Amino acid sequence: MGGLRIINALSFDLEYWYTAELVCRFAPDEKEDQVIEAVYPLLDLLDKYDTKATFFVLGKLAEKYPELIKEISKSNHEIGSHSYSHKTLHELGINNFEYEIEKTNGILKSITGKSPLGFRAPTFSIDNTNKWALEILAKHGYKYDSSVFPIKTNLYGVPDAPVVSYNPSKNDITVHDPNGPIIEYPLSVIKFGINIPIAGGFYLRLLPISVLKHAINRVNVNRSVVIYIHPWEIYSYTQKVQLPLISRFITYYGVNSAFSKLENLIKNFTFSPIREVLGL
Repeated sequence: MGGLRIINALSFDLEYWYTAELVCRFAPDEKEDQVIEAVYPLLDLLDKYDTKATFFVLGKLAEKYPELIKEISKSNHEIGSHSYSHKTLHELGINNFEYEIEKTNGILKSITGKSPLGFRAPTFSIDNTNKWALEILAKHGYKYDSSVFPIKTNLYGVPDAPVVSYNPSKNDITVHDPNGPIIEYPLSVIKFGINIPIAGGFYLRLLPISVLKHAINRVNVNRSVVIYIHPWEIYSYTQKVQLPLISRFITYYGVNSAFSKLENLIKNFTFSPIREVLGL
């Protein structure tokens, strides 16, 4: 790249393993949340490489583990919001969504002393059916959202959305409007005829490290990449539950190797919190 390295964004969705969309209906009543066990090795890894990241934190998790969130914040990682309950925006509707935003804002500010600038919707559930969410976020002081995934799956996706950061129009979140209420920092894809996700999560666990690195290098020719993953996805001892075959594959494939893949990426690319990549 001739000297200057692209600064990519590293983000973690900090939630309970049993709130994952494919898991929540099957999780047993008796379970360990394993938050501390999953997060501290991750914090040690980030500290080892002096790398800072964005943690999108679930409000109800922050209520239970305020000292953990305070420690993450004091280590100069960014704390963003991941809603309160982890219900999708389609489940919440406009009024409950705003209630959860206000509640989580209060929790996070009471712990860190700062209002969150960034939001990520559970299950990437912002699309044109609930574009009102972006105006609500702006109303409550958010500067950016990172929920739009420019692909289409059975669970989420806005396939026609831009692949670079933009200001979504109030009328159509796939259209850039310089007067739009908030910055959208979409999850990363690479184009091979169609958009192929390389952003993290299942895709980080699925793809070989050589493919991930090649894809990031290709994207870095003209833009940054945002990586996301859940701490439970890189913790080998995450409690497993019986799931339908495809759901089990999507949820658990590659969990045992994901931590070393993440370390490989951190060693080979430059990462910062999203707020810094966006210059906020």
